[in-house]
Amino acid sequence: MGRDVASRASFTREDRIRYRQKVRRCLDVFALMLDDFKFDADRPTTGLEIELNLVDPYAEPAMRNAEILANLADPTFQTELGQFNLELNARPRLIEADGFADYEADLQASLARAGDRAAKADAAIILIGILPTLTAQHLVLNNISTTGRYRVLNEQIVAARGEDIRLDIRGVERLQTYTDSIAPEAGCTSVQFHLQVSPDTFANYWNASQAIAAVQVALGANAPFFYSKQLWAETRIVLFEQATDTRPDELKAQGVRPRVWFGERWITSIFDLFEENVRYFPPLLPICADEDPVEVLQSGGVPELSELRLHNGTVYRWNRPVYDIMHGRPHLRVENRVLPAGPTVVDMLANAAFYFGLARELAEADRPVWSQLTFGAAEENFHQAARRGITAQIHWPQFGEIAVTELVLDVLLPKAYAGLDRFGVAPAQRDRLLGIIEQRCRTGRNGAVWQTESVWRAERELGMARPDALHHMLQRYAELQRSNEPVHTWPVG
Repeated sequence: MGRDVASRASFTREDRIRYRQKVRRCLDVFALMLDDFKFDADRPTTGLEIELNLVDPYAEPAMRNAEILANLADPTFQTELGQFNLELNARPRLIEADGFADYEADLQASLARAGDRAAKADAAIILIGILPTLTAQHLVLNNISTTGRYRVLNEQIVAARGEDIRLDIRGVERLQTYTDSIAPEAGCTSVQFHLQVSPDTFANYWNASQAIAAVQVALGANAPFFYSKQLWAETRIVLFEQATDTRPDELKAQGVRPRVWFGERWITSIFDLFEENVRYFPPLLPICADEDPVEVLQSGGVPELSELRLHNGTVYRWNRPVYDIMHGRPHLRVENRVLPAGPTVVDMLANAAFYFGLARELAEADRPVWSQLTFGAAEENFHQAARRGITAQIHWPQFGEIAVTELVLDVLLPKAYAGLDRFGVAPAQRDRLLGIIEQRCRTGRNGAVWQTESVWRAERELGMARPDALHHMLQRYAELQRSNEPVHTWPVG
C-alpha cells in the first residue's frame, strides 16, 4: 500500500467514489467478521513502537534518516515523517514472566546498533517528546522524509484545509505562527503501546485506556519546549492536534470533528470506532486494492480490508483501534498513542507496565470506571494533564478534583500491580517498573520537570539565552539518557 501511495500524484473524483464504496463494503464485512469469525486472542500479546530523533554534534536536528536506514538495513527500523526521525518497532511479545526484561534487552540492543550507524553519519539518537532545538527553519516541506506517502499525505491535508495551518499554543509562554505544510507534526515523537484483545473485550479495554489517558500523560510528560518557547508540559498533544487539522475556522465553528481526536463517547464495540471513522471523515488517500472482501470471506479466507485499514490510519485517535493479520490469523489491538518517547528505555517500560497493568485491571472490573466518569470529564482531564503535567489536578469518580500523584499513589498503582499479576508478570519486574512510577509521584519529577528546571538553571545561573540553554540542556539530556537511569533520579545541571 505504501508503494501505491508513493506512486500517486493526484486523485480523481472516480478514485474517491470508488474508494468510498469500497471502504463501506469493508465495513460491512468487518461487521460480519465480528459476529462469527475466529480472531486470534488466546494470549494477550503486546507491542511497542518508539519514534526517535536524530541530532548532530551541536544538538541540532540531523536530516539523515535515509542514510542511517540504508546503513542499518534492519526492517525493525523505518522512516517517519521528518528526515530527522526514525521509528523502531519492537518484536511483539507476551509480558508474562520476564517479558519486560526481554523488551529492555531487545530495545537497548536495537538502539545501540542504530546509534552506532548514526555515529557513522555524524549523528546521535535522542528519545524525547519534542526535540527542543527545533526551529521553524527545520520544520519545512523540504525536510519531510522523501518516502512518497508522506509527501502525498501532506498534499491532501493541506488541500483539504485550503489555507496555511495556524499554530496557536498558549502555555507558560505563547506561540503563534503559521505553516504551509504538516512538517511541524514531525516534531511530535511518541512511544506507542499495543495490546491485543478479543472482540468481546475490546470496548472495555478502549474505554479504560481513554479513562486513564490523562494520568498517563501527566506522569510521562516530556515535551515542554517548542520553537524555543516553554508551552505545555506535554506540548506534543496540542501541537499534533493543530499541525494536522484539516478544518478551517468555519468548519471548526460548525462542529466538524478534527482528525486528531480524543473521541466523544464511550463505546460498546470496536465497530463503533471504525463506523465513526467512515461516517465522519472524508478519505485523504483514496487508494483501492484489488481484493473483494466479500468474496474472500465467503471463500473462507481472511479479508485484508485494505481500504478500511488505510482510512483508519488517517484518523489519529489517541487510542486507536487496529485490525491486523499475522500468520494468517486476524486480530484486534488497542494502540495507545498518548505518551512521548523517552526519557530512557526504563522510563518507557515503566510507563508501559503502568498502562498494561492498569488497563487490564480496569477493563475487568465489576463496576467500570467509565460508568462513573463522563466522557467530557475524561477529555478535559486529558488536556489538563497535557498542560500541567505531573502537577495536574483531574476529576475522578468518588474523589472529585484530585492531584494526579495522590490518585496514582492511593488508588491506581495498587490496581496496576493487580493487573500485572493477571498478566503473570514476574514480581521482580513488576516491582522495579512500578516502583519507578511511584518514585516519580513522590518526587514530583518527570522528563518535563527535568527539562524545564535545567533550562531555568542555564538561563539564571549560567546567564545563557534561551536557544543556548536549550542546546546545553539537550546535550546533558543525551548523556543522562545513555545511563538508562530513570529520569526522577537525574541531577539538574
